Amino acid sequence: MRALELRIPPLIAFAVVAVAMWWTANLQPVVSLPRPLRISIAGGCALFGLIVAVLGILTFRKAKTTISPVHPEAASSLVSGGVYSYTRNPMYLGLTAVVAGWAVWLSVAYAFLGPVALMLFLTRFQIIPEERVMSAKFGRAWDDYSGRVRRWL
Repeated sequence: MRALELRIPPLIAFAVVAVAMWWTANLQPVVSLPRPLRISIAGGCALFGLIVAVLGILTFRKAKTTISPVHPEAASSLVSGGVYSYTRNPMYLGLTAVVAGWAVWLSVAYAFLGPVALMLFLTRFQIIPEERVMSAKFGRAWDDYSGRVRRWL
């Protein structure tokens, strides 16, 4: 399974999951939510996701380090401030929250597997390999950081 590590950019995984969820839109069972509630929850999840992901990107830019998910070895610094003091993976958390909002919007039971699938995929094939690179590159600083800040939330 290592062949897939750091090979599929998270945005591609996000798009594949989102499209797969859309394909479930005509399946049963439907989760019946009043439209205003559905819009509020879906919009809230998506807005939260976008804000968290953008904050992650801006924090990386401010630190002048790479945001490339397929080349974590190019990281020039260990970013641990801002949104990174709450979650080690705000960009991935953001993508997952947007997919969760999409699941609520679609309101089909099977669509709710999408955020879980994305989270599991990102953890196994993106985050864990990135963490190995960060540990090798930043040593004790990474150990301290990863010991105090959770992977997701």
